[in-house]
Amino acid sequence: MSRIWVGAAGAAAAGRALRAPDTGSGSHLRVGGGSSRILIYSHDTFGLGHLRRCREIAHDLVDRDDELSVLILSGSPIIGSFDFRSRVDFVRVPGVIKLRNGEYTSLNLKIALEQTLAIRASIIRHTAEIFEPDLFIVDKEPLGLRGEIADTLHMLKRHGVPLVLGLRDVMDEPELLAPEWERKNVVPALTDLYNEIWVYGLPQFCDPLEGIDLPASVRRKMIYTGYLRRGLPSKVPPIPDLKFDEEPFLLVTPGGGGDGEALVDWVLRAYEAERNLPWPAIIVLGPFMPPELQAEFMQRAERIERVEAITFSPHMESLMARAAGVVAMGGYNTFCEILSFDKRAIIVPRTKPRREQLIRAQRAQEMGLLSVLVDDDKRDAKTMATALRHLPQQQAPGTVVVPGLLDGLPNVARLVRKALAETSPRPMSVATRYRA
Repeated sequence: MSRIWVGAAGAAAAGRALRAPDTGSGSHLRVGGGSSRILIYSHDTFGLGHLRRCREIAHDLVDRDDELSVLILSGSPIIGSFDFRSRVDFVRVPGVIKLRNGEYTSLNLKIALEQTLAIRASIIRHTAEIFEPDLFIVDKEPLGLRGEIADTLHMLKRHGVPLVLGLRDVMDEPELLAPEWERKNVVPALTDLYNEIWVYGLPQFCDPLEGIDLPASVRRKMIYTGYLRRGLPSKVPPIPDLKFDEEPFLLVTPGGGGDGEALVDWVLRAYEAERNLPWPAIIVLGPFMPPELQAEFMQRAERIERVEAITFSPHMESLMARAAGVVAMGGYNTFCEILSFDKRAIIVPRTKPRREQLIRAQRAQEMGLLSVLVDDDKRDAKTMATALRHLPQQQAPGTVVVPGLLDGLPNVARLVRKALAETSPRPMSVATRYRA
């Protein structure tokens, strides 16, 4: 099969793109003696994307340096369901959930949102004071949820700790993101607080800050790392009672599942209408899908001989690697897995409240990496069935050669190594550094 090359023209104008570094064995992230500490903030108000991205980065970093420790701040209610490597741990702050209308509310506590945010901000600040990080990486939200990390950012900045904002490849439509960031007063933080902005994607794929009026000094801080390659853990507990895991199967995943009912319903309609689709399907409904919808979909799946549904797996990489094809919503992590395991895929992207998945899916389709079906609210069974029948003949994403596409993790490690080398040694006492 012919191989298609997608060049990197325009990278210099869009921002810096890293070249793959030397990742030879034995290299340490920290230059000089002593252990290093990295604090990562993941606000986690909807789905699993932020947590899984931060966890992947943390695991890769400690794998490369046995003197490094990483602590993740997260609001995810299911963070404890995931395995964490040695020297990676987490602090869970009280959960806040994003509703479908874009508003927020406390997840479990029967208190006002403002009180929950005050508790979260206090935990974040005191964790940073005691942990004494050598580097602080913030995922997606420059000031945190409703500004909850602003105080911590200023404190760490005063004490010389490098601050990094990590952004996924696509944020939202420019006309939607620009007013949102203006309302949040984000640009001063990018100008005055952050040392660098790491974009976990490529400039020829998307500029996540397109349409935002940024000073040239901020643009110079943007570094494109490439996407984060996913691998398989050395030991994965078996997933019990799967009917099709010993034969080629279609993996259907709506990510966290909180807004994935359209995808699952559409696939089920196709299997209900036709019995001769290429592969049996395993549907992972997601932990955040409402229980009543989970029950409904489980009942429908039980009536279809070639479909099986489970609620959740913390080892999606293993299922993805074993699947013959994938139908997914197309969040950042799922997209990285599709590329990493070279899977033929159909993406049914979410379009509300953000159009991030739609933008990513359409761009990937233009590049020949996957195919897209946009939900038209009709969800015709024949439309999905036709797409599923064509999927085995679709080219795998690996036939399209994009330089640096999956170099994200080694490039992040290179950036971390550089940041730690430039960080002053940490004083012995918390009081001498943070109580000034």
